[in-house]
Amino acid sequence: MSILGFILVKLLIAFVIMNITLVIAMYSTLAERKLSAFMQDRIGPNRAGPFGILQPLADGVKFFMKEEFFPAGADKFLFFIAPAFAITTAMMVSAVIPWGGDLVINGNIIPLQVTDLNVGLLYVFGVVSLSVYGIMIGGWASNNKYSLLGALRASSQIISYELSMGLAIIGLLMITNTLSLREITDLQAHKFLGISGFNWNIFYQPLGFIIFIVCAFAETNRAPFDLSECEAELVGGYHTEYSSMKLGLFLFAEYIHMFTASAMISILYFGGFTFPFMNQLGIENQNILTILGVGALFTKILIWIFIFIWVRWTLPRFRYDQLMRLGWQIFIPLALFNILITGLVKLGIQQWF
Repeated sequence: MSILGFILVKLLIAFVIMNITLVIAMYSTLAERKLSAFMQDRIGPNRAGPFGILQPLADGVKFFMKEEFFPAGADKFLFFIAPAFAITTAMMVSAVIPWGGDLVINGNIIPLQVTDLNVGLLYVFGVVSLSVYGIMIGGWASNNKYSLLGALRASSQIISYELSMGLAIIGLLMITNTLSLREITDLQAHKFLGISGFNWNIFYQPLGFIIFIVCAFAETNRAPFDLSECEAELVGGYHTEYSSMKLGLFLFAEYIHMFTASAMISILYFGGFTFPFMNQLGIENQNILTILGVGALFTKILIWIFIFIWVRWTLPRFRYDQLMRLGWQIFIPLALFNILITGLVKLGIQQWF
């Protein structure tokens, strides 16, 4: 394949992934409203299209049609750039996620991934760390005390739980010895208990997984960790002064974060695009195996999106002191303990075997 053809293929993959991300995030809003209605014995959206399936499109039109305003005393440039920054950083994570194996077209091998960085995991953490700036800028530029308090809460929360999340990942890295998300996925295609494609990291890092998923809830500002926008105390938190599609971008970025967090959980701990018996089904066509892998990954992602929604409408919100105590006094010591246990087990295995 020529260099031009390679670039065009990568651009096409990036375009498809971007649109799939936006569509899934868009319909996650409908899923959330439907599931919350079911849990509360309500009907939920049912007017826009059959069973309400056009409701996300109606919401998008509503956001575009709403009046747009700038609060008095706000920094207009920062006020405008904050929601764009929030959704851009949310979208950037998907660039290094391996969505499937390799497609073979006319003898050319095409991996279903925009780019396979050998430091892909560090890239994800770096981009996620930048996402807090959209919230901070939005809260500061609004010239509103409630927005500023929400931004301060969000920044301290995200920084606190990033530490625990990073420490939880170290145990995983000690096992896999790589920062590439594709290599981490490929290692999970090996046999476990005689089943190919079932060598998932959840079996080796259960404590690290628990820490990681709780931190993922905190990183995405989802309940019970939505202290930065709790309406009972802060009206709407960091986006109190936003209207029209600028507010829509902030809300949409949250659902994109939920989608990418579900993808990362699936890849790091549940095999990504690998699935049980994948090498024992007798499928010789690589493209069919790749398509099945893509289906397996998106099935796992949808399951985790459901869990995100389920937890939001089940558990009450933490108090802020409880939130910070959980991050600093419980999860960081647990993550350090997980690193110690992982190191001792790995050392023991090396000495005995």
